[in-house]
Amino acid sequence: MTTGPPRTTISAWRPAVPGITEVFHAHFTEHAYPSHTHDTWALMIVNDGAVDFACDRHRHGATGSGTVVLLPPGVAHDGRTVTAAGFRKRVLYLDSSVLSEGLTGRAVDGPVFGDELLRHRIDQLHTSLGHPGDTFEAESRLSFIRERLHFHLAALRPPRTPGREANQLAADLRDLLDSRMPDGMSLQEAAAVLHAHPTHLIRCFKQTYGLPPHTYLTGRRIERARALLLDGRRAAEVAALVGFHDQAHLNRHFTRHVGIPPARYAATRRTPSS
Repeated sequence: MTTGPPRTTISAWRPAVPGITEVFHAHFTEHAYPSHTHDTWALMIVNDGAVDFACDRHRHGATGSGTVVLLPPGVAHDGRTVTAAGFRKRVLYLDSSVLSEGLTGRAVDGPVFGDELLRHRIDQLHTSLGHPGDTFEAESRLSFIRERLHFHLAALRPPRTPGREANQLAADLRDLLDSRMPDGMSLQEAAAVLHAHPTHLIRCFKQTYGLPPHTYLTGRRIERARALLLDGRRAAEVAALVGFHDQAHLNRHFTRHVGIPPARYAATRRTPSS
């Protein structure tokens, strides 16, 4: 028996609903997300199949049977298919007006909720987001989802954190990378600015955020590229704006992270699907 080639179907758009920066629907039969971070919260439900992922170096699983995944901003995570059939997922990227970044620590240890009511409400929200005229309904449904998420996060304890000095050095490097994202900078430059040995910088960053600084920077560039593509910018223009060497460089990393090339991703932005 032979199997067909890997199938990837993606739909992504920016809705006119405050607090939601992106809606992302995807079907993957064979895809592995590299470790990366987001500025936003990622609220995911799985329609079919199963997905295996790590959040802050701890592995978890999610299926379509009533589970909800909440990945906090600034925390490294990955994701991969589990079975040959792959999985279908729907994701809402939520900004800090929905969930404060101060809740991040509580979400690290327990990113999966077995809550059928919450999952049902998220499903209803996705349906309303598929109809541009239902913005008021979507805002109302998001309000109830926010309330339910706060209920879950209140029950979780913040995780253990590395030493204060390592945390601060890692945070300073992250701020430096963010501020120099389009132009980039060498490790030696960063070490000189922060008065730290390059190897020590890398160790502190990975200890604090769960991934090396170069991986973090690539993920941030991809995240920014997604936003620009959804705003209607051309892929060649986006590559330069976010700091990739050229469009081929963007294409390679974007496809690895998102599952499809940037031009295909941009083409989905006006075709939301349920």
